[in-house]
Amino acid sequence: KFITNRLLERKQFVIDVIHPGRASVPKSELKEKLSKMYKVQDDKCIFLWGFKIAFGGQRSTGFGVIYDNINAAKKSLSKHLLLREGVIEKVKGRLARKARKERNTKVKKVRGKAKIEVRSGKAVAKKKEK
Repeated sequence: KFITNRLLERKQFVIDVIHPGRASVPKSELKEKLSKMYKVQDDKCIFLWGFKIAFGGQRSTGFGVIYDNINAAKKSLSKHLLLREGVIEKVKGRLARKARKERNTKVKKVRGKAKIEVRSGKAVAKKKEK
């Protein structure tokens, strides 16, 4: 059973998977079955997440959505889910959160022109030369 959400151009549903004798079912396998059931042309329009395996195994419950098109998914779905499916690419050249914070604390500790060197990463290179 699913709910049709016309505003977000999608069908949304809670999915119960019964899998006796198996630890879990791969999402790719579930996507294939869903695309056959609901006659979806593009598998990238199907997004599944949040699966929890019931105590004792044999049953999993998760959440899923089937978008009418990829553009509708890009508008409303969270970035990490789009990244996971390969719909969008990760921004290159961006430092990790911890690295940014460490660089910021180094900048606070120095004064004057040294701040510019620390920000650009030249100060780190100078330390390695010594």
